[in-house]
Amino acid sequence: MSKWLLWMFLTLLTGSPLLSLGLVIVFIFVADRFTWRLLPSPVRMMKRFQRAGYLAGTILTNPHERRARHELADIRVEQKRYEEAVDILKPNLEAGDEDVDTLFLLGVAYLGAGDAQRGELLLDEAAKLDAGYRQGAIDLERGRFRLKRGEVKGAIEALERFCATRLGSVEGRYLLARALAKDGRSADAKRARDAAWNEYVVAPGFQRRRERRWAWLSRPSRPLTYAVLLALVLGTGATMARQMGLFTQRTHRYGGGYGEGYSPGEAPSAAGWEEAGPPIE
Repeated sequence: MSKWLLWMFLTLLTGSPLLSLGLVIVFIFVADRFTWRLLPSPVRMMKRFQRAGYLAGTILTNPHERRARHELADIRVEQKRYEEAVDILKPNLEAGDEDVDTLFLLGVAYLGAGDAQRGELLLDEAAKLDAGYRQGAIDLERGRFRLKRGEVKGAIEALERFCATRLGSVEGRYLLARALAKDGRSADAKRARDAAWNEYVVAPGFQRRRERRWAWLSRPSRPLTYAVLLALVLGTGATMARQMGLFTQRTHRYGGGYGEGYSPGEAPSAAGWEEAGPPIE
């Protein structure tokens, strides 16, 4: 709603709907970088796209280049193209790469591709090598995909372990709150959401920027309040500008005389044509 009002306001100012649409898109991207961070960074997205193209070319030239396969699979997982990531990284495992990085990444790719059995098995093997890998990343991914599959009990178990390992995680507490709510434990879910917000408030600036999305999802009244305030400001600005006559519509007349004394949809009389004279060619 606020984006539509912003587009209408800019259209009134610029007189160009297309230019206003472009300005709205720029505004959304800039605002997103300081608030939700839901949209990908255009610069980072372009660099990752170029890097993925380079890695794909490297693999095409040398299919046994394992490092390139691992890096490209990591990019595909980030892009949520899980089936491609499985096809890219599986040859590394078949060639004997059984390190924790490969097992974890391939396990996440299998989970995202819908093969929960293989994904969980690979995460089990990764946990045997390093249970605290990347400060509980294994439990975070277990919890995330179990929650998506509807395995609420298993998601709660994994996310509680993750939150105990990574104490300041806003994302982990938000996901735990969702799992608890689905399990019917509304009071526990509310405590988890409050804990997520409290962690966000005391977190350093760089962490707040990274986890702002999860904090605002934990307390959705905050972004809704901002949206209402933005709509009020834009509506007030448009009303004031209209009252000041900034958006007065112009009327076109033929030969300078047509239209005087007549309403816009009224045809002039013969006397009016004589007074106005012939149309200017």
